[in-house]
Amino acid sequence: MTVGTDSPAEARSTPPHAPGPPDATATAGPPRGATADGDGFSGIHPDDLPDGLVVADETGRVVCFNAAAGRITAVPGDRAIGLPLDEALPLEDLKGRRWWTLTDPYGGLAIRRGQPERNLLLPGGREVLVSAWYVREYPTGPVRRVVVSLRGTEARRRTERSHAELIATVAHELRSPLTSVKGFTATLLAKWERFNDEQKRLMLETVDADAGRIKRLIAELLDISRIDSGRLEVRRQPVDIAAAVGRHIQVHTTAGQSPDRFFVRIRPGLPALWADPDKIDQILGNLLENAVRHGDGTVTIEVAPARTGDDGEEGTEVTVSDEGPGIPEESMSRVFTRFWRGSKRGGTGLGLYIVKGVVEAHGGTITVGRGPRGGAEFRFILPVGTPAHLI
Repeated sequence: MTVGTDSPAEARSTPPHAPGPPDATATAGPPRGATADGDGFSGIHPDDLPDGLVVADETGRVVCFNAAAGRITAVPGDRAIGLPLDEALPLEDLKGRRWWTLTDPYGGLAIRRGQPERNLLLPGGREVLVSAWYVREYPTGPVRRVVVSLRGTEARRRTERSHAELIATVAHELRSPLTSVKGFTATLLAKWERFNDEQKRLMLETVDADAGRIKRLIAELLDISRIDSGRLEVRRQPVDIAAAVGRHIQVHTTAGQSPDRFFVRIRPGLPALWADPDKIDQILGNLLENAVRHGDGTVTIEVAPARTGDDGEEGTEVTVSDEGPGIPEESMSRVFTRFWRGSKRGGTGLGLYIVKGVVEAHGGTITVGRGPRGGAEFRFILPVGTPAHLI
């Protein structure tokens, strides 16, 4: 290792064939969007809403059908205005039952306030997420309006695909070490007397290494869950980040990397850093492993004082760069997403996603770019983070 130093909203919809003729003003929509009320509601036009909005009046006929509802249902808004709600939105549940018949918004219990979001089908089998709100003049009075919200299922399907991919990745990553652990332990239990001490030690060391790999993967999954839910806790303590860098480099050199492959530059004047030591180790471990595994040549780590935020708060900047092929320009926007892999040299593709989440949990920022020698360069900046009671 080389070390260097330097000086709503409101709208209306229609009930299923509720009695009563359509209002005369509901027979045609205004030029912008399809509503019976002209200029929208409370200063917001229904077409300004990102979700589909359908509103039926007390007679069960549609008086508002915004542009997003038209896109989702493929029904022109001007054609929907004045129709009974069950004709404008002929929804069925996943068992083929008519939804408006099941829910009966204008009848049934007078204490109902609406229907929670659920997955329903439009004609042709198109899926849509639907929720409804029943507007009454007083708590148990008759329904005066039924407000229906429509959303496409694309976002939910992307989430489901992401979860499925996460499960597949975890299953794949767990299979290999678990097979090894199971195989070696079964062999030792069945044929203990046949192996000498050196062979037993080798097998147990392999089991220990694979168990550690499983433990790390489970820790990654827990971190992802906490990051996604905003529950990642940071336990701040004084951190000597230069010493932490040295420890991680020692791990790599002990594992067989040449000490000459690492160059560390510690700039003078580093402010006292309060951070979570375990999380800092996690950040440095992922970035150094990424540089060693996917990069080539010398891995340079530079630690320097920095200014963060609009108020110029003191902070610490850490840069990790290598001399490998670098990251293609078109891929840089995806580096910190789940399952991104820069090469086919293994890994779950979760490390950099976790690094970004941990840095941001500290109130810091992280960026990726091209290093001075062509390789990938990751730079993260952490604010000093001094606890309030010490300021």
